[in-house]
Amino acid sequence: MIEYTDFEKVDIRVGRIVSVESFPEARKPTYKLVIDFGPAIGTKKSCGQFPANYSKEELKDKLVACVVNLPKRQIGPAVSEVLTLGFPDTSGNAVLITPTKEVPLGGKLF
Repeated sequence: MIEYTDFEKVDIRVGRIVSVESFPEARKPTYKLVIDFGPAIGTKKSCGQFPANYSKEELKDKLVACVVNLPKRQIGPAVSEVLTLGFPDTSGNAVLITPTKEVPLGGKLF
């Protein structure tokens, strides 16, 4: 069991996907994303195994939840600066966590 103060250390923010590219160098089908978190945080890069459930067109302009205070992670030739959050579907493929209403970019999960 973790303490509440441990949870408070995880900075989960909402951002808007502004660009999506295929990432053919990845071992599994993956996209490279650029996500805008508003003026306080700016844009950050992320990599995610989303092609099974989302086309590039479906992801563009989508609001997503991301952990923004993890260290950068090298994924092949790409660097992921934030962790884009989701849950596995029945086949184990990522389903994104997205707000159901418009919210300000950079808003912190509470």
